[in-house]
Amino acid sequence: MSINAKKKIVIGNWKMNLTVPESIILSERIEKEMASYKYTDVVVCPSFLSIYPVSSILKDSPIKIGAQNLFYEEKGNFTGETSPSQLRGFADYVIIGHSERRIFLGERDKDIAKKVKTAVTFGFTPIVCFGETLQERGDGLGKVVVTSQLEAVLGLLTANEVANVIVVYEPVWAISPSDRVCAPKDAVYIIEALRNLTGALYGKDMAEKMRFIYGGSVDDKNAKEFLKERLIEGFLVGGASMDHNGFLSIIRDVEKSASRSSKNIPGK
Repeated sequence: MSINAKKKIVIGNWKMNLTVPESIILSERIEKEMASYKYTDVVVCPSFLSIYPVSSILKDSPIKIGAQNLFYEEKGNFTGETSPSQLRGFADYVIIGHSERRIFLGERDKDIAKKVKTAVTFGFTPIVCFGETLQERGDGLGKVVVTSQLEAVLGLLTANEVANVIVVYEPVWAISPSDRVCAPKDAVYIIEALRNLTGALYGKDMAEKMRFIYGGSVDDKNAKEFLKERLIEGFLVGGASMDHNGFLSIIRDVEKSASRSSKNIPGK
């Protein structure tokens, strides 16, 4: 499968920002104005408490539901965690390894790898985040860090499982509220390294089946610039996904880009 043949994807991560009533209102607004797109998949990831009501609202729409995390055991004495069996039936995707969990909750590569393995075993599509800190970037270690993170995850997966993983380059130094900006060419440099590693381990065809997306403070003002790069196949959107107008604008931009790619028409 070529890059041009794949659907692109836009994922909204609402993080821990919205109450259940606020999540319901936002999902209703998105659902009301959401079109059915031929070339773009759309996912929203509410907080755990909001997954059920949001999934009920969006059940007849093209929008899929994702969770923001899961635990790697099916059941047991793990206070505060959510198991894959509890999520099944309510979500199709799950974010794993987000930088905020790595930094604030101490998640290690081996924990993330186990979660990804669990996710694919239970039929979820894992949205796995990789990225370097400002210090690592300044030391010239960005490429080494992110490829090491990816290799830790891929090491537990079979070739068939790898094909379902969505890889997110999420530079920690460019995540809101930072005022630092990742240039599209810098994002592509890392994404290309992640693709090349996947190709080296599982073959070029496998790397082309997967989706490699960007997730560093994307909004409706900068999305078009990133979409000029053909290796960027979608976005993980944070704060901007909670403004329904901005989120829908990003989706429309991605759809236009994907449509052009499918026809091999150069972007303008």
